Amino acid sequence: MITEFAQGSTILVDKPFEWTSFDAVNKLRWHLRKRLGVKKLKVGHAGTLDPLATGLLVICIGKHTKLIEGLTSDAKTYTGTFLLGRTTPSYDLETEYNSDKPTDAVSEAQMEEVRQSFLGVQQQVPPLFSAKQIDGKRAYDYARAGIEKELKSNTIEITDFKIDASRFPEIDFEISCSKGTYIRSVAHDFGQKLGCGATLIALRRTHSGAYDVKDSKSVDEWIAFIEEQPL
Repeated sequence: MITEFAQGSTILVDKPFEWTSFDAVNKLRWHLRKRLGVKKLKVGHAGTLDPLATGLLVICIGKHTKLIEGLTSDAKTYTGTFLLGRTTPSYDLETEYNSDKPTDAVSEAQMEEVRQSFLGVQQQVPPLFSAKQIDGKRAYDYARAGIEKELKSNTIEITDFKIDASRFPEIDFEISCSKGTYIRSVAHDFGQKLGCGATLIALRRTHSGAYDVKDSKSVDEWIAFIEEQPL
């Protein structure tokens, strides 16, 4: 029954491209409130995905929102693509390309050496185009206004990092990492270490803790489920 579902449940959503995480939460909360005939209902997510990313979004409803803090701390796995030789201010396709460098000198041996350098515990500087707080404002507010600000580094851990250069200069990857890791920064730093720059051009979250995107449903599928359940 939908009343039991709304009292406490955790659902897995495959977030669409160009949706914010809040868009997905808001859409599902609206349909749940409408179906239940209530004005308020707690719904939240356990780990933000950028609008240009797709994949697993863990959403908690009702009493399960108390689990969000613990679930957010879970390790994550992502797949996607870096483009070597081009950069953007946001480290992804939110902004226009602002530099082009040749990639002819980049070898497989260099890429393997750089790949290995990312494994383990390390310090990572988040992108300025991020939701990090600086002096009470989101970092991206400064970035979009063209104001340079320095962000503090965070301690992260990358436990697995695989790359496939068969479509060079596009580099496909799979990466498993701790909470707070910015894959855009991994792309940027990967390119910096190679001397040619890089941009994140595709990103998908496949795992969050024990949860797998293969077990998720689209937002529309969850809405259909909500509408079909008896009160």
